Amino acid sequence: MERRLAAVLIADVVGYSRLSQIDEEGTRARFQDDLSKVFEPRIAEYNGRLVKTMGDGLLVEFQSVVAALRCAVEVQREKAERNAAAPQEKRLVFRIGVNLGDIMVEGEDIHGDGVNIADRIQALAEPGGIAISGTTYDQVKSKLPVGYVSLGEQRVKSIAEPIRVYRVVLDPAGAGKTVGARRRLRGWRVPAVAVLVLTLLGAGLLWWRPAQLFQPASLVERFAYPLPDKPSVAVLPFINVSGDTDHDHLAAGLTDDLITELSKVSGLFVIARHSVFAIQDTVGKIQDVAAELGVHYVLEGTLQRADSRLRINVKLIDALTGLSLWAERYDRQYADLFAVQDDVIGKIISALEVKLSEGERDQLARIPTENLEAYDYYLRAEQEGFYYSDVETYRRTLSYYQKALDLDPNFANAHAGIARVAVDVWRNDYNYLWSAAVARKIAYDAAGQALKLDPNNARAHTVLALLQLVDGREVEARDSASRAVAAQPNDAEIVGNLALILAQTGSRAQAVTEIGKALRLDPTPPPSLQLLAGIVFYIARDSGRAVPLMETARDALPKAEPAREYLAAAYVDRGDQSLASRETGKLLELFPDSNLTYYGYLYDYWREDDLRHHLNGLRAAGVPEWPFGFEANPADQVGEAELSAMVNNKTWIGKHKNGTEFIQYFDTAGNTAYRSANTNITGLIEVRGNRLCERFGGYFLDRMVCGYVYRNTAPEQRDAKYVHVTPRALMYFSITP
Repeated sequence: MERRLAAVLIADVVGYSRLSQIDEEGTRARFQDDLSKVFEPRIAEYNGRLVKTMGDGLLVEFQSVVAALRCAVEVQREKAERNAAAPQEKRLVFRIGVNLGDIMVEGEDIHGDGVNIADRIQALAEPGGIAISGTTYDQVKSKLPVGYVSLGEQRVKSIAEPIRVYRVVLDPAGAGKTVGARRRLRGWRVPAVAVLVLTLLGAGLLWWRPAQLFQPASLVERFAYPLPDKPSVAVLPFINVSGDTDHDHLAAGLTDDLITELSKVSGLFVIARHSVFAIQDTVGKIQDVAAELGVHYVLEGTLQRADSRLRINVKLIDALTGLSLWAERYDRQYADLFAVQDDVIGKIISALEVKLSEGERDQLARIPTENLEAYDYYLRAEQEGFYYSDVETYRRTLSYYQKALDLDPNFANAHAGIARVAVDVWRNDYNYLWSAAVARKIAYDAAGQALKLDPNNARAHTVLALLQLVDGREVEARDSASRAVAAQPNDAEIVGNLALILAQTGSRAQAVTEIGKALRLDPTPPPSLQLLAGIVFYIARDSGRAVPLMETARDALPKAEPAREYLAAAYVDRGDQSLASRETGKLLELFPDSNLTYYGYLYDYWREDDLRHHLNGLRAAGVPEWPFGFEANPADQVGEAELSAMVNNKTWIGKHKNGTEFIQYFDTAGNTAYRSANTNITGLIEVRGNRLCERFGGYFLDRMVCGYVYRNTAPEQRDAKYVHVTPRALMYFSITP
């Protein structure tokens, strides 16, 4: 196969897909007209060879790189004149890339890095502009009456080493000048055209803000938040236009995946999923979306699936100018879904001039699974939701994850999803799905398997951090949470969990900073994140900010015990005793066995001052010391000797306060077996003074939990001789002969 050095020119129509949707035949006719009347005459004039047209673009080879750039310059100048005389909707605008490099010749076609680089750098050109490689610049820099703006070294897809890139300045005022691109102004990346404007107008405009070049200040002033100091993006929910609602989860899943993948890029600021889905039906124009979320760029698109075919239209819009930076139409096999995602992400990163670290490139290159049916089940699980869900939702979620793993046991994200559900069940001591021990083991095992398959899986690192926190391993918990954020710095939930761990390990100021980041990433947060943020502020002793968040979470999750528990204590902190008492009343109405002793055990991994503060607040709010507000006469308490005899080869039979019947057997070696209609467990016991302490594997976070036995003098359940009170239960019983 012949190889040779050649100058390669690639041109591509900006927004061709959007124009074709409006008028497919007319757009194609205008492209052919530009090809025959603008491109081909100039290509012939400078002795180039039109290798081929590529849908909405063309590939040209020249023997001289100077000739190639002259052709590009004259084409763009002539196109500018033609467009000025044409209606807006009938204008075709081209980007052109020129590279000098080695090519492979195969018949009439050409291939190789020389062609690939030209293709990649044309995407870095401004609409109506030209981008050239460093090898091109070295040959032409003093030979044409144009100027240049250096973009520095750029990493581009499929090219191993960074390449130098320059944009060509067609304005005669810039001729003969090469300027270095000012990469940041007020912290975010500035388009090269802005650098040229500043250069030409002089240093007196260094205070200028990028938005003001294109839009009146009133637009920026409408923004709900200041723009971040890096390119900021909101991915709007893709619209399923298939006419079949069964594909809604696929459109939502594509949105989620793009958000997740972009969230791995530290050079971007990406709005969280919940916020973009929350505003989709309430905000109309792109500028309104951007103002609501406080972002510079908005990605929108549609998805259509028909059998094995998939059609996706996607567009990246600069909300400050209203212009489309990039648009593409994909008509592929469904099996190419991941390739489409990869291309979209690459184009966004390229358009916003974001540099990736080596680790970020590796993460973005990972394909989650080769099995698209497994991926489909994973998407369904992700749409179900997690925190404070009902039993059936949890079960559906887990069944979808498990089906995904049945199809692909090496699907790391599905393992991490199971771990996330399991750790929620475990750390909140929910026994309706699994016992705590089973949930804990599932969480550890699933997170460990996810990390074995993908060492940078952010969700698995977060689950591990929460497990380590409750296990009292503070240093490891902070490290795991930090690893999660490093892997996915734009994920609001992951950043929020880091904030929680920082708060509960003594770094309150840093925790407040991190939770602020989480809320900025998700400006319309789900109730679970609002509650998490409220807890962080509460632990940091900032109940002024904690209470509004907790109130909103409580209203959205009226049956969530933590929302009412923390809010009652936060009201005490704020001095609202009447509201605290009212909240406690509702807590006890919903969860009548709530008590301080239980919370003391549940949070025994907290720092001593935080736990004392919380329990004192709950006590002041009216939460009782024992379940169902049990109070006993100390004179009725069973002493150590009698208690020891009661658990030595004895059987207790009785009823719980709620009416559940039980039987509990004790042997002579400190073992016990408990059985009720719904529970059959074994455990260990110790008599510690007047206290009976029990540990049941899988319950109460595997803690040894202590309570007391009293003679029953209450009017209720008079047939029971004794009362056993523990943090979890109030039981009336008698000892069998």
